[in-house]
Amino acid sequence: MNTGLYETIHRRRDVRGQFTGAPIPAETLDRILTAAHAAPSVGLSQPWDFILVRDPELRQEFHRHVERERNAFAATLDGAAAERFARIKIDGVRESTLSVVVTYDPERGGPAVLGRHAIADAGLYSVCLAIQNLWLAATAEQLGVGWVSFYREPFLRDLLGIPATVRPVAWLCLGPVTHLEQTPDLERHGWRQRRPVSSVTHQDRWSE
Repeated sequence: MNTGLYETIHRRRDVRGQFTGAPIPAETLDRILTAAHAAPSVGLSQPWDFILVRDPELRQEFHRHVERERNAFAATLDGAAAERFARIKIDGVRESTLSVVVTYDPERGGPAVLGRHAIADAGLYSVCLAIQNLWLAATAEQLGVGWVSFYREPFLRDLLGIPATVRPVAWLCLGPVTHLEQTPDLERHGWRQRRPVSSVTHQDRWSE
């Protein structure tokens, strides 16, 4: 049994506030991207691209957009939920060493993508597998990753000049961190608690 793999899976965190901004050695970044690119993909289409965003002005502009979306979400909350959310940091765009935007090109490997004819989203699932590979590889390298989800896809497409046929799937903050929290942020702040695996496991058929 590869205990190191299991340890990395459980040590992985969605990082927001622990980035140091220290540089990432080029060979380390290459290992991480190579691991992401080694993910399985439907029809071996490899429909992902990785945009490395280092430009401070681009990151600042994206951060301002994220803050607007955060405020829009906060306005839908009240009471205890609003108080909890106010304590939660949602991104490390400015503090991290760089950002990696992962995209999905549905035309990659076409026109006939083996294995996608019945499940249109299989290509998108492939991109998510590449993201998970990147995340685990970064964790194994003692780096942190944070997935920023408070943004509108059209804004990000325009900001980075992404073609209209390509979908931006994830803005990932990447870099060295002071530490990885023992408990995920949303649990620590009381937003939600993790379910036990027994509550989501079914035998043969869906069960109540």
